[in-house]
Amino acid sequence: MTPDFNFQRYVDVRKNPESARTEQGGFGEYAYSTDLRILKTLSYAKPVRLAAEATVRAFKAWSQSDILGSSVRVSPRQFPRIHKMVAECAEMLHIPIPTVYVTQNFASINAATFGTDTDSFILVNSATVDRLSDDELKFVIGHECGHIQNSHVTYMTALHFLTNMGGMFVRWITTPALIALRGWQRRAEITCDRAGLLCVGSMESAQTTMIKLAVGSQALVDELDVDAYLEQLDDIKQGIGRVSEYLLSHPYLPKRVRALRMFAESEYYKMRLGEEGGLPLHEVDAQVDEVISVL
Repeated sequence: MTPDFNFQRYVDVRKNPESARTEQGGFGEYAYSTDLRILKTLSYAKPVRLAAEATVRAFKAWSQSDILGSSVRVSPRQFPRIHKMVAECAEMLHIPIPTVYVTQNFASINAATFGTDTDSFILVNSATVDRLSDDELKFVIGHECGHIQNSHVTYMTALHFLTNMGGMFVRWITTPALIALRGWQRRAEITCDRAGLLCVGSMESAQTTMIKLAVGSQALVDELDVDAYLEQLDDIKQGIGRVSEYLLSHPYLPKRVRALRMFAESEYYKMRLGEEGGLPLHEVDAQVDEVISVL
């Protein structure tokens, strides 16, 4: 089957983000409200829309075959342990089981999702499989499944392509599109950290996963004090250098850990664990706004 990379059709069928917590499908009930609000706005930003439309076509023509040609597809017969995690995450988030590939990259712990929201695939670096425990790997897979559930994939693919090859094709709209897309994706990552936590059901595993992303070493993770690590937030918020975060597609990791801890104390997450108490999700989102703000 030929993938559908029609961006306008993607925009036409997308659900209204404001209804995300009352309608099943399209967006998760747990989604970070600022992510949804910006996602809606991006649909009406002409430079970003033009960039996304051009780049999803270019991605299909230039990159998809190279990526898939150097990777191995996960299935019940091939990497069944990983396939079981993918199936469990898909069931938890109420999405079809996504296509997942493992690619040879021993340098970094990472995963990514590419394509469009109707035809996407997850790419997991081999270092991620080697260096993470099963629960930590499940958090990563759940995070990527969150991108699929919450209609992130088209814009994420556009951002990836614009960052790496976009100037070759759409130079005149690359800069405004990059600024807008990176600002949005920093919020989208908060949504998907929540998806990963819902899938693994362990804040400890979620934290150690993100700390491994920061230090890249199991030995160092074992010696790291998470509370002391989070104290770095005070240093991050000081000095003019903090504006460099505007150029990043992900929030600084201490911010992500703090934001996920806040979600773990929400009424929504506690309810999913069968517990009582916690703050309403909109109040948690307001606190998270303060944590991940750049200025």
